[in-house]
Amino acid sequence: MKVLVIGGAGYIGSHVVKALMQDGHTVTVFDNLSSGLRENLFKENSFIYGNILIQSDLEFAFEKGFDAFIHLAAFKAAGESMITPEKYSVNNITGTINIMNAALKYNCKYMVFSSSAAVFGEPKYLPIDESHPKDPENYYGFTKLKIEEIMAWYDKIKNLKFAALRYFNAAGYDVDGFPSGLEQNPANLLPVIMETACGMREKMKVFGTDYDTRDGTCIRDYVHVNDLADAHVKALNYIVKNNESLTVNLGSETGVTVKEMLEEARKITGKEIPADFVERRPGDPACLYATSAFAREKLNWTPKYSDVHTLLESTWNAYQKNMNK
Repeated sequence: MKVLVIGGAGYIGSHVVKALMQDGHTVTVFDNLSSGLRENLFKENSFIYGNILIQSDLEFAFEKGFDAFIHLAAFKAAGESMITPEKYSVNNITGTINIMNAALKYNCKYMVFSSSAAVFGEPKYLPIDESHPKDPENYYGFTKLKIEEIMAWYDKIKNLKFAALRYFNAAGYDVDGFPSGLEQNPANLLPVIMETACGMREKMKVFGTDYDTRDGTCIRDYVHVNDLADAHVKALNYIVKNNESLTVNLGSETGVTVKEMLEEARKITGKEIPADFVERRPGDPACLYATSAFAREKLNWTPKYSDVHTLLESTWNAYQKNMNK
């Protein structure tokens, strides 16, 4: 298939592009490079520089004729979304509507959307499954939930078939070493650990040591970016083959504590990685992890690289590669 990957120069997007190529698809990347990197592009792909807020940019892309598109071009900093919701409204919600309208104008009716476990909010039970109540605790999660609802209406009215992939913490880097361009302005645990190991940060903070977990620190669900890329390809193939929409959770099903991640990082990097243990952050649940039973059933998807060692080793390799440039 001919596939347009919107946000394909970004951290997750570039890994999705590679997985699509390995599955035999012809890929074009659409990106404004606000957080994506030219170094993440593959010479085998066409590249269109464009902005999802400019309708003519999107129509210029879609008029080239695509069988499907994958949308990974949302803003995703939960904390920032609570300070500037207008930014997230325009880019995430309006931008997605722009994309879908341009796609339908040129008869592109298969869509894979990078959603988020942020649609769920505070867990009512664990592991979180697809039917868990949706009650986002930040505006970022709200935008993802609204987009899911809009996609469902476009399916009903316009026959736009979609796969919404809700995942938790994307982590790791390509196990074969490319793409390896570092995520811009990261706020997640693994890049913060690595920046501290590399000396880019003097020390890091661990928020809360008195949670009701096995070592007092938060438990989170980390999914390797190669596993996420594989899920995007499997979801695309599923909706095209079955001509039906799909919403699935993608989790490793084995949560990891902050202390466990930090201790394993010290072993892999051989660095001290100084850390201050400080008070909890407001709104941080003790545990978050998902069941992927539905993804296994529908997509035959299971994470292969989401163990702690592979997550950290592939990330450390990427940071070393970039530090040695």
